[in-house]
Amino acid sequence: MTLPSHKDARGGARSGAGRKKGSSVYGETTQAIRVPESMIPELKNLLQQRQQQNQQTRVSFETFRPDRDAPKTALPLFSGKVAAGFPSPADDYIEKTLDLNELLVQRPAATFFVRAEGESMLGAGIHPNDILVVDRSLEPVTGKIIICALNGELTVKRLKSERDVIVLGAENPAYPDIVVQDGMDMVIWGVVTNVIHSV
Repeated sequence: MTLPSHKDARGGARSGAGRKKGSSVYGETTQAIRVPESMIPELKNLLQQRQQQNQQTRVSFETFRPDRDAPKTALPLFSGKVAAGFPSPADDYIEKTLDLNELLVQRPAATFFVRAEGESMLGAGIHPNDILVVDRSLEPVTGKIIICALNGELTVKRLKSERDVIVLGAENPAYPDIVVQDGMDMVIWGVVTNVIHSV
């Protein structure tokens, strides 16, 4: 009987072993480098800030679909504009009734809702826990706020183009824009049409 050699028993690369490519906390492959010991604290701090920015600018979602069979709920729409008070609910002030589904959902078959997390789009009026109304049938043109999957992570950003390069723009100066580079996997899910924000 032949015993396996030490190399056969314990050495060599195993198929499927190790981390998957791009699965680091930075969302991309990493490389070992030598740096002066005096710079290690500064570099660690820089990498920690980069990791936090990446985590915070990514937006995770809880998705919903409109209930097409839900009964219509028509609520009164008052003709008076609200400043510091509220118009009297007398009949002559009611302009018409309004159904929020008709107001917010133009194409039910192509519409879904998502709940946003993160603060990178505060300048666009999108806050954590807001519900975004997303229409998949609209063309995602430059300037629109879109929902997209970038390298498998869902995010909400303003679609920009700079010198023929696609940029996912943040609406908060504390967060960097994301330049879509070759090798990145980006799929646009739809265009944000409305934001439902609780006060």
